[in-house]
Amino acid sequence: MNRIRDLREDRDLRQSDLAEAVGIDQRTISNYETGKSNPDSEALIRLADFFNVSIDYLVGRIKQDFYSSAEKKRFIESIQNSLEELKKII
Repeated sequence: MNRIRDLREDRDLRQSDLAEAVGIDQRTISNYETGKSNPDSEALIRLADFFNVSIDYLVGRIKQDFYSSAEKKRFIESIQNSLEELKKII
């Protein structure tokens, strides 16, 4: 699961840091990142909650995670800007 590695590295965390934070063994985290094993539903929930992303994003079902705070904020701002432009036209 490259997304787990990418999210972890984006936050400058070591595997052991992530493992401690979510209560999953470091070797298990390594296995997820290398594709040797896949997280079960409980692990997915823990990881998604920790990274503040959706499980769909975490497992690669969607390319952007609109559930993260930053993405939601950007999406809402984009809609607000579009509404302001429409108001000017009307």
